[in-house]
Amino acid sequence: MITGKGTAHVVEREPEKGRDEQAVSDFVERFAAELVVAGMSRMPARVFSCLMAEESGVLTSAELSERLRISPAAVSGAMGYLTQVGLVSKEREPGSRRDRYRVLNDVWFESMTRRDEILMRWIRVLKDGEATVGAGTVAGDRLGESAAFFTFMVDEVHGMLARWRVHRATLAAGAEPEPGSRSGPVSGSGQ
Repeated sequence: MITGKGTAHVVEREPEKGRDEQAVSDFVERFAAELVVAGMSRMPARVFSCLMAEESGVLTSAELSERLRISPAAVSGAMGYLTQVGLVSKEREPGSRRDRYRVLNDVWFESMTRRDEILMRWIRVLKDGEATVGAGTVAGDRLGESAAFFTFMVDEVHGMLARWRVHRATLAAGAEPEPGSRSGPVSGSGQ
């Protein structure tokens, strides 16, 4: 949409060359269905999938509404969730008062990094809970084991993120690692 002197004009985007828009739409719905099975609500799943399939990774609310044939209110609700969990970011369209939404290319890495921060908070609360209910009690042991499990998970996530950075560099260099192969252990916090 281009605004000027109180008027608004809708600017249609040209379909990208060689891109089968129906196939892309089918993919968006298939991926959204998989996200729903994993626990995401349907509308945020569809909006996120649509952004993932967009070449630029950026769309306005109006564009999302049009592509997914959903109301602006549905887009707004989905964006509230997606921005809260950090899967998309909201930015101002240059020279406009309109917002646009961006999915980052490294969205999964960032999501795992945020998950690590959440797990660290859970560990602190669980350890406090263990002390509160009494270490050595059945409830205390349950809370202590939960804290130990999440501590283990944090360590594993750090190693996994470090290995991903090495693997991603290999992919960027054009090398194709063998499926199922893993880089050796790499120390680091994943940051």
